[in-house]
Amino acid sequence: MTNGIAGDRLLSFIERVERLNGEKADLTADIREIYDEAKGVGFDVKTMREIVKLRKMDDADRRQAEEMLDIYKGALGMEGTPLGDFAAKVKSGEAKVTAGKGRKAA
Repeated sequence: MTNGIAGDRLLSFIERVERLNGEKADLTADIREIYDEAKGVGFDVKTMREIVKLRKMDDADRRQAEEMLDIYKGALGMEGTPLGDFAAKVKSGEAKVTAGKGRKAA
């Protein structure tokens, strides 16, 4: 139906979504104010946002995400991880990749 009950019901859904979008905008502004306040007393907002993101994850997902980050950092030779430190040493010639048990060196 273009008018009548179906139109009224559709309008009800639209108005509910619009109301929630308004509330979401208000909440987003409130959150921004909290981060601004924290920044004003010396906290790093980018790090805080990352902590909030990590706290939303369950332990297994968080560990997996951290392990994958370490693997990727290591693959790129970034320092600060055991794999990254080793990759940097291999790149500089300070270390050499050797074959493990039952494996052939590439």
